[in-house]
Amino acid sequence: MIGPRIKSARRLRNMTLKELAGSSGISEGHMSKIENDKTEASLALLHRVAQTLGMNLDLFFDEPDAPERSVSRAGERPVLEIDAVRQGTGLSLERVIPCTPDHMLQCNIHIVEPGGSSDGQIDHVGEEMGFVLDGQIELLLDDETFLLGAGDAFHFKSHRKHGYRNPGKTRARILWANTPPTF
Repeated sequence: MIGPRIKSARRLRNMTLKELAGSSGISEGHMSKIENDKTEASLALLHRVAQTLGMNLDLFFDEPDAPERSVSRAGERPVLEIDAVRQGTGLSLERVIPCTPDHMLQCNIHIVEPGGSSDGQIDHVGEEMGFVLDGQIELLLDDETFLLGAGDAFHFKSHRKHGYRNPGKTRARILWANTPPTF
């Protein structure tokens, strides 16, 4: 439940719903629906909300009760649905490293359905790398677009505007790591 976490963070900062919505580039009504879990926000929008609140996106997905483990088995890792609103063209994250404040590295398997995307480009502090496990993606870095397939890898400083989409007809899976944790 991301909505209550956003509402709590906003209230802790003595920020009104209208202020948060305006700074995040959406209507107050839309922000209210997000805070009350009546609709889901895209990753790009959640990133803008987190920046407005002066926090990392990963705090919306923090798993404080996640067991600390050095080994995670296939089929046992939690999968976080990011974009369930756009049925069939969504994005989900399979946690390779549990999301807790004490980790300096974040790693997920991004599962991108055909036509799915990160819904825009974001930029932030840090460094990222990825390895396409299955399918294909278009990686957007600033004004450049790279078509990547299984076995291809990438690396960039996170201050570059970045995003991706799956232009293919099959699901894409990308092992994606970044530091510091962003989401």
